[in-house]
Amino acid sequence: MADNQPEISSKFYPLPCMFTLASLFCGFYSMIASVNKDFMNAAIAILVAAIFDALDGRVARMTRTTSQFGVELDSLCDMVSFGVAPGLLAYLWALHPYGRYGWLAAFLYVAMTSLRLARFNSQDTKSATKDFVGLPCPAAAAMIVTSVLFCHYLGITGEVKHISLLLLVYLLSYLMVSTHKYLSFKNPKPGRFRTFQILVGMLLLFILIAAEHEVMLFLIFVLYTASGPSMAIYNRIRGLKKTPPVSSEHHLS
Repeated sequence: MADNQPEISSKFYPLPCMFTLASLFCGFYSMIASVNKDFMNAAIAILVAAIFDALDGRVARMTRTTSQFGVELDSLCDMVSFGVAPGLLAYLWALHPYGRYGWLAAFLYVAMTSLRLARFNSQDTKSATKDFVGLPCPAAAAMIVTSVLFCHYLGITGEVKHISLLLLVYLLSYLMVSTHKYLSFKNPKPGRFRTFQILVGMLLLFILIAAEHEVMLFLIFVLYTASGPSMAIYNRIRGLKKTPPVSSEHHLS
C-alpha cells in the first residue's frame, strides 16, 4: 500500500549523530561532577546537553539526514542525559538523607524517563496534534537542574535537605507518564501569533534571563511544568460548564 510519507532512512549520518553524542558526553560529565559533589557544574552540563539535544534533530532535518539510526541513538542518549544524570544529581544533591525513600524516588524518576521515551517513540507520528503527551524528559531534567541553580542563587552551594525536593522528584516522575498535554515549540502553528510580537517577547525574555538567569530559568520551567495540569483543570472546568443540567422532570416520568 502506497504511503505519502517518506520513509526514514536507516543509514548512518555522522553530522547529526555528533550533536547527539555531544549531548551524551555532557550527561556523562554531569554524572562525574555529581559524584564529585560539584553540583553546579553537573547542573550546567545537563543544560548544555539539552541544547545539543535540541540541535541534533534540527540539523538532521535541515541537512535531510534523518535516519532511524539517529532516532534510536537519540533515545539512548536521552536516557543517560535526561534520565540517569538528573536522577543521580537529585539523589546526591538532595535525596540521600531520606534513605530508601530518596533512592526509590531517584529510581522512579529514571524508570519513568525510560517509559516516557518508549511511549514517545511508539506513538502515532501522523497524529493531528503536535503537543507532547506527558512532560518531556528534557523539561523534567531542566526542572531539577534549575532547582539546583536557584538554590545556588540563594547561597546554598552544597547538599540540601528539604521535603519539597523529594516531592518534586515524585511529581516529575508522574508528570512524565501522565496524559497531560504540554505545548511543543517544534512546529508552531502559522498565524497563531504575529511575528513582531514573538520577536519583542523573545527579546524581553532574553534580557530577563541575561539579568537573572538562575531565577528566570527556574520560573520558566516551573510555569511550563505546571502548564500541563493547569490546562487539564481548565478544560475540565470548561467541560463541566458546557454540560447542560439534567432536568428534574425526567426523574419524575
